[in-house]
Amino acid sequence: MRPEIEAFLHGRTKTISYVVADPTTKRAAVLDPVLDYDPGGGATATDSADRLIAHVENAGLKVDWLLETHIHADHLTAAPYLKERLGGRTVIGARITEVQGRFADIFNLKDEVPADGSQFDRLVEDGDRLELGNLDIAVLHTPGHTPACVSYLVGDALFVGDTIFMPDYGTARCDFPGGDPGTLFRSIRRLLALPPETRLFVGHDYAPGGRDTAWETTVGEQRAGNIHVGDGIGEADFVAMRTARDARLALPELILPAIQVNIRAGHLPPPEKNGRRYLKIPLNAF
Repeated sequence: MRPEIEAFLHGRTKTISYVVADPTTKRAAVLDPVLDYDPGGGATATDSADRLIAHVENAGLKVDWLLETHIHADHLTAAPYLKERLGGRTVIGARITEVQGRFADIFNLKDEVPADGSQFDRLVEDGDRLELGNLDIAVLHTPGHTPACVSYLVGDALFVGDTIFMPDYGTARCDFPGGDPGTLFRSIRRLLALPPETRLFVGHDYAPGGRDTAWETTVGEQRAGNIHVGDGIGEADFVAMRTARDARLALPELILPAIQVNIRAGHLPPPEKNGRRYLKIPLNAF
């Protein structure tokens, strides 16, 4: 059965969030929702998340799952806000504990953020399945961009987060703590072993060459034309390319606020004595 899929582009971060639903039972999951954040003024807003809510309500859907493909470094997750408004359980890959441990140390948050994944409702391993009405969600552990990255296969639709992008853009960086280009290559080749007609939905699109933004491709199209990992490109060449490319990349604009919030499953830091919440800026940490 083919799930119903609605995509939502967050313009500032080029993130694509998804609502995927069983058309028969109207049970739904939300993937990688975005909380709007203004780094200049430290202000959050829910405009992007409210678009998702409006779609869910207008379509008569019932949200069972709030799925994160990984801890994002380029946007804050809106999962807690959506959970409050729509229900559903937050889900992330089980190796989130490794990511939490690394970043809790960088931000000196070990007392506030236990590295045990308890901030999320469910931690999933490779091979796990989640029920979605008459469909199920198969979990594939696809590390490399981060150690905890997972992809979700729902019917014929594969949601890959930042593991692989549209064919003309290639692949994600691997230079965050715990990332590894060889591991990413092997994760991607595993995904590309799925049937060629499998629909593949990416987590970002940067529209190279000024083309229109896109987010849906197929396994077959990726194998035929991905500029980094298409058929005929070996692991050694990919690792050399990815390592050199990553060395030239600037850090994402929102990495400092995003990581601090996202390792908490999207919950903001607790208020201090004056009632205000604060994020940290670790100097020379990356």
